[in-house]
Amino acid sequence: MKKVCIVTGSRAEYGLLYLLIKGIQKSKKLKLQLVVTGMHLSHEFGETYKEIEKDGFKIDYKIETLLSSDTSVSISKSVGLGIISFAEVFEQIKPDLLIVLGDRFEILSAATAAMISRIPIAHLHGGESTEGAIDEAIRHAITKMSHLHFVSTNEYKKRVIQLGENPSNVYNVGALGVDNIIHFKPITKTKFEKDIKFIFGNKNILVTYHPETLESTTAESQMLQILHALESLTDTNILFTFSNADNGGREINNLIKEFVSKHNNCSWHISLGRARYLSALSYVDMVVGNSSSGIIEVPYFKIPTINIGERQKGRVKANSIIDCECRKSSILKAIKIAYSETFKSKIRKQKLPYGNGKTHIEIINILESAKSDILLKKSFHDL
Repeated sequence: MKKVCIVTGSRAEYGLLYLLIKGIQKSKKLKLQLVVTGMHLSHEFGETYKEIEKDGFKIDYKIETLLSSDTSVSISKSVGLGIISFAEVFEQIKPDLLIVLGDRFEILSAATAAMISRIPIAHLHGGESTEGAIDEAIRHAITKMSHLHFVSTNEYKKRVIQLGENPSNVYNVGALGVDNIIHFKPITKTKFEKDIKFIFGNKNILVTYHPETLESTTAESQMLQILHALESLTDTNILFTFSNADNGGREINNLIKEFVSKHNNCSWHISLGRARYLSALSYVDMVVGNSSSGIIEVPYFKIPTINIGERQKGRVKANSIIDCECRKSSILKAIKIAYSETFKSKIRKQKLPYGNGKTHIEIINILESAKSDILLKKSFHDL
């Protein structure tokens, strides 16, 4: 059996990987090795590794990398600590293949250690573009370290090939997040409200905002513009999920806490978890912020996404995405459009670009049939 190691460093990553992990666990040709790191192990970010264990998965290794700061220096130190720790773990478990998703700095550490250890890498969600964050460069760097590529659209497939990867090793399989939606039954509204102590009103908005790590403006000033806009809404209940551990994330989370303490129509949560997050999308009117989920998964619920700023600039977007600047007036204008009957009617008929919910099945089939001796030496594929 091929030993397949999956690394996850955040609640969002795990949510996307859930069905793939489950499928590999059941495979008769693949042996799952599960390593968790990053925010999963942080009390500040909800110790979400417990959700993974609650779902019935055995965690083979926990790798601590996060420092108690989100400055650029501390994040760089976290990357270095991650490389050291992953190198030691890979030497012990000796995987035949490493699977990583996306573009976070913890994943860069894992990919770097695997590359140096001569472990083939399968990269999920490569070729995408997020021009407002350092994730852009990290994602493309991981692509160049990887040997198998599972992308979510044809446009992203072309971009990975443009980076010099062999077309025969690049597969457009759709987005894993869509699989979760297709195969998921929401928690009832009554139970959801009881679980998170949040009561839905006439209007309801879910907010998730992350720092734009390549912007000159601060995370604090960006978040204040959003909060000023939300404060002026009437008859609207607002559910916040916390930002991640990027540079400036703690500033955003502290502002959310302070805002919620002064507004009884609002509630904040470090992490809703996979089931509650998807359930929330079933009941809210729209999502406001700049998470990748707002671009990829939310359109499948046929509700609008207010995509603020440039963090997600460059991604393939459905018609339900409303881009706006990080200014109070621009945000309020976008929310007004999202609530209009004209816009609601428009998105009911939209084409959805990220697949049909069979992504994890396609990936597992490819992994099971792949040669056990994936060539580590790659030729640059010239266009």
